Amino acid sequence: MTSLAILGVGKVGGETAFLSAALGLADEIIVYDIYEPILRAQVLDLQHTGIDVAFSTDTAAMREADIFVFAAGTPRTPDIKTRADLLEANIPVAKRCSELLRGFAGVVITVTNPMDANNYGLWKMMGIERQRCIGFGGQLDSARFARLLKDAGNCGPAWVLGEHGEHQVPLFSKVGANIGLAEREAILSRMRGASMEVIRGKGGTVFGPAYHITMLIRAILEDRREVLPCSCVLDGEYGLSGCSLGVPARIGREGVIGIEEWDLDPWENAKMAEAGAFVQDLCRRFNG
Repeated sequence: MTSLAILGVGKVGGETAFLSAALGLADEIIVYDIYEPILRAQVLDLQHTGIDVAFSTDTAAMREADIFVFAAGTPRTPDIKTRADLLEANIPVAKRCSELLRGFAGVVITVTNPMDANNYGLWKMMGIERQRCIGFGGQLDSARFARLLKDAGNCGPAWVLGEHGEHQVPLFSKVGANIGLAEREAILSRMRGASMEVIRGKGGTVFGPAYHITMLIRAILEDRREVLPCSCVLDGEYGLSGCSLGVPARIGREGVIGIEEWDLDPWENAKMAEAGAFVQDLCRRFNG
């Protein structure tokens, strides 16, 4: 029996539970939220679909799940400028999550922002293999990058590495078109503001994140071994350690099977180094 656990079932967590159930990815889905009214409402709404999946709110069973999605905590709102600004608010949530998962043997997917720092923090506090902590964000950033490239008449591969935030690193060298530095910076600026436009309009991003989280869940459960842009705890890859950062990762049943180290151009290398330094500074909050 395949079991999926989701901590935090607001907009993104709730939609992820629904999509995972609709796609038949798990036999059992365990959900929990500290806010009881939203938890009860989401469970009832899921049960009312009639999908043949067992839904539970048993937090003790979460540590027995195959995959655990950490989506709890304070979300980004229009008055919160960057994802990194959520670190202080969500560190206590990450700590409670690590305590809940004591003895966990599956794969963790971190969604809660700032995602890269929280993914590193969960790995650090849980003391598990780094391969079993995967941060979600790069797939969504890459989809946004692809949309902007298409609008500009370019349809090459769209990959985004680095931080899931202000220090994301779109790989223009993979696009197959000559895109100048000024245009690169203009596209990067638009990418940084892509989520805020949605947040202002409807209160939060939902469909994009939930869809790509579900695709990541599927890649793990089906042992697809495909390369996806995910945040991984680094130990020398790309010359970085002491942080979790978006890199090309081969994903399968055990989590991160391997990290690919691609050749980056000078602009991308500089941006990657900036992203690493920024996230390393955030991750130091978990080293005390």
